[in-house]
Amino acid sequence: MLHQAFLPLALTSGLALYLAWNLGANDVANSMGTSVGSKAVTLRQALVIAGILEFTGAVLFGRKVAGTLATGIINPELFATQPQVLVAGMVAVLLSCGLWLQIATSLSLPVSSSHAVVGALAGFGWVAVGSQAVDWQAIGLISLTWVVTPLISGAIAASFYGLVKHWILDQPNAMQSLYEWIPWLSAALFSVFGVIVLPSLSQPIQQFFAIQLGVTLPQHDIPLLLGAIATMGLTWVSWQQLAERVQQDDASNPVERQLGQFQVLSACFVAFAHGSNDVGNAVAPLAAIAYIQQTGTVPTEDFSVPIWILILGGAGIVGGLAVWGKKVIATIGEGITALQPSGGFCAELATAATVLLASRAGLPVSTSHALVGGVVGVGLVKSWQAVKFATLREIGLAWLVTIPIAAVLSALIFAGIRLLWL
Repeated sequence: MLHQAFLPLALTSGLALYLAWNLGANDVANSMGTSVGSKAVTLRQALVIAGILEFTGAVLFGRKVAGTLATGIINPELFATQPQVLVAGMVAVLLSCGLWLQIATSLSLPVSSSHAVVGALAGFGWVAVGSQAVDWQAIGLISLTWVVTPLISGAIAASFYGLVKHWILDQPNAMQSLYEWIPWLSAALFSVFGVIVLPSLSQPIQQFFAIQLGVTLPQHDIPLLLGAIATMGLTWVSWQQLAERVQQDDASNPVERQLGQFQVLSACFVAFAHGSNDVGNAVAPLAAIAYIQQTGTVPTEDFSVPIWILILGGAGIVGGLAVWGKKVIATIGEGITALQPSGGFCAELATAATVLLASRAGLPVSTSHALVGGVVGVGLVKSWQAVKFATLREIGLAWLVTIPIAAVLSALIFAGIRLLWL
């Protein structure tokens, strides 16, 4: 059989690492591009921060998304009698997505790895079994988010930045205004990011209390408890730092410097959440292949992704980010509009809010789309001329062609494998 004779696990693991590498080079700009563009952190600092948090999120909480992608876009039951065909298809997905992300990164274009994987799965599934293998309703829903996601994120970012600009940046005594607004900014930050990240921590924390302390905490109370503690801690630290700086010379713009700390923290949350979600794009095909090789059957909805596969995906993301990530980071952080920490913070908060709203509604969205929309929203509040629409046209074109290009590449590669080896 193909999965035993021609495609050893080491080879498919290398292909998954290649995809994860290119995903890290392209998609991690979502979490750190605005922080680098606003000068809140240097590129080197961004690479270190994102590398640690992306890897942690991928390894600790990436299992669910990987399992869903491996079984949710195409119907695995149609391959029950020929699992080697599913193996060949997943190889085609790894190759086609890795190639497209590498091309997009070389052109400094931020694209959606989720859309690439979905398109590649649809492409091989249609060629292998027929159109009935693909969940076309999911494809249509994803296409709809191309338009809706950046619009919603842009509106939220513009509204939030407008408030920050009016009540803090444009005030005669901006430092005093910032001092008064820090509790509200802290609450906004953790009310949005806490709902995204903290629920992922609920189960292990609940298990710790139950096993070690014999205390049972209600599931919904844990994120609220953690959020309250984190908000109070952030508020206290911010107050202390602002009190030390309030007497300093204003020439260095301490308001933006202080808001830069909020932005770095928000970027850390995005990096963690991004790693926990998007690692599935890189390792889902490998997880399916490993399952078939070990059991001789196709995976079902309840199959578990091994931890070593998550570690492989996390390592690939970090490696690609470190080597190639600066190209797309520059596009997000500098190529659309000039950013300061205040604008970058608002764009990231809008991105998180948009993703949260979509998750509550059960809609698949792209972090890339949300962040680009948020950055544009901030730029439009400054002025229409502040937005570089030529860059936006290039990004929009890359979004538009991602699913069809990934689908065609995957179909061609799968057809070649089937012709030569199946």
